[in-house]
Amino acid sequence: MDRKIILGVLTAAILGFVGVLLLMPPTIQDAVVRLPWRVTTDQMGRTQVFGFTLGKTTLGEVRKFFGEDGSINLFQAPDGPEPLGVEVFFEQVYLQSLRADFIVTLDVSQRTLAPMYERGLRISQMESGSKRVKLDPTDVATLLASPIRTITYLPHTRLSTEVIEKRFGAPAERRIEPETNVIHWLYPERGFDLARHPKGKVVIQYVNRADFARLVQPLGGS
Repeated sequence: MDRKIILGVLTAAILGFVGVLLLMPPTIQDAVVRLPWRVTTDQMGRTQVFGFTLGKTTLGEVRKFFGEDGSINLFQAPDGPEPLGVEVFFEQVYLQSLRADFIVTLDVSQRTLAPMYERGLRISQMESGSKRVKLDPTDVATLLASPIRTITYLPHTRLSTEVIEKRFGAPAERRIEPETNVIHWLYPERGFDLARHPKGKVVIQYVNRADFARLVQPLGGS
C-alpha cells in the first residue's frame, strides 16, 4: 500500500479516536473510592456507597457531585404503601471509569408530597397504572435539601457470577424470579440487592438496613 495512503488512514483513525474521547463525558475522580462494591455503614447504621450516605446526603449534594440536574419526577402508585414518591434519574454517569445510570429516590413525607402533586405541571398515565408528575420548579428547588433514600445502580457492563462474587463477596441468600430467571444476590447486613439476569445484565439497589425487608418483600420466600 502506498505510504501516503497508510499515513492518511492512520491520521483518520487517530482523529476519529480523539473525537470519540472528546464526545465522552469526563469520568468523575476524587479522593473518595466510589465503586459499587465498596459498601459500608456509618455509626448510625446508614448505608454508605459511592461516597453518599443514605438518609443523610441530599439531592443537592448528589447533583453537585454528578455535575448535572438529572430528570426529576413525582410518581403516584395508588396501591403502594406510600402512594407518592420522587425519583431522580441520572443518565450515563462515568464514575471512576465505570459507566452507569443512577436512580435515586428521596426521603420525603407523604404530607409534603401531596400538595406538590396538586401543583404538578403535567400528569402522564403509565402502563403500570401509576402516574408520573412533572413538578413545579419551586417544588424542585425545595426538594434539593431532601436526603436520598435509595440508590439504584444500572451498570452498562455485564457481570459474570464469578466477577460478582469476587467483587461483592458471597451473598447471605439468593432468590430467583421464576418468570425471568433473574437471580437476586441479597446482602441484608450491607444494605443492597444485586439482581442479575442470566445474560449478565445487573441492577443493584442500595437501601438502609431498616428498609431491606420492604425491598425484598416482592420476591417472596426463599
